[in-house]
Amino acid sequence: MIENFFGQNIKLLRKRRGRTQDDVATALDMKRPTLSGYENGVAEPGIEVLMAFSGYFNISVDTLLKQELSALTESQLSQLERGLDVFVKGSALRVLATTVDSSNRENIELVPHKASAGYRTGFADPEFIRMLPTFQLPFLSAERKYRMFQISGDSMLPIPDKSWITGEFIQDWQNLRNGMAYIILTIDDGIMFKVVENYIETEGRLKLHSLNPLYEPYFVNVKDIREIWRFVHYISAELPEPNLPKNEFASSLASLKKEVADIKAQIKQGKLFEDS
Repeated sequence: MIENFFGQNIKLLRKRRGRTQDDVATALDMKRPTLSGYENGVAEPGIEVLMAFSGYFNISVDTLLKQELSALTESQLSQLERGLDVFVKGSALRVLATTVDSSNRENIELVPHKASAGYRTGFADPEFIRMLPTFQLPFLSAERKYRMFQISGDSMLPIPDKSWITGEFIQDWQNLRNGMAYIILTIDDGIMFKVVENYIETEGRLKLHSLNPLYEPYFVNVKDIREIWRFVHYISAELPEPNLPKNEFASSLASLKKEVADIKAQIKQGKLFEDS
């Protein structure tokens, strides 16, 4: 016989909402002793009752019956309560492979550059995720899931090469905001850190921009994407370049323009190559 978690699940969800049995019973038009019977497992709900609880908590009947919600982490429960249940959404959403500390708090896993190739194929493997280094940041929300990735290259300058980027896991990709930075995982290209334009609804793809203007934007199809993490902050051992005062900046720009003009003039006159 398949174990039924319905009673303990509705009790857990009720308490997380701060509702009494009277509150829920009134909302669902039933007697409080009847609700108590469901929660304690001494009464079996019919399909109409199951649908009523599913609508009230915005969680599918399948999840209420088959998933032991008390075994989920805080961020996973929060995702369900925000309506991101795979059975409710009817899409290919998944429960993220994750790790917790001895107090059942979500860890922040680190994905160093040397592990990025393995992450490309091991992102959904709990064993691979458990091998990653972990830590905690107390100022981040316990209700959300975070992971830290080390980027490489200069496409996102002024964020330096080898910086550590903290991302918040995004379950519903329709909510990606234009002009915001995200960490995006695809099977072909691996981990990418880019500024996003969201064309999922109209074209089924994202346009990715680098902060460094030397890099051209490009598109990725949503079917090729495996994970998206919203940029939260970055950590780097490299000091940023100091800002020039306005007058010094203007002077430097004018000097640069003059040098470019001189070079162009020498090229026209053929002197540049004669001197070399």
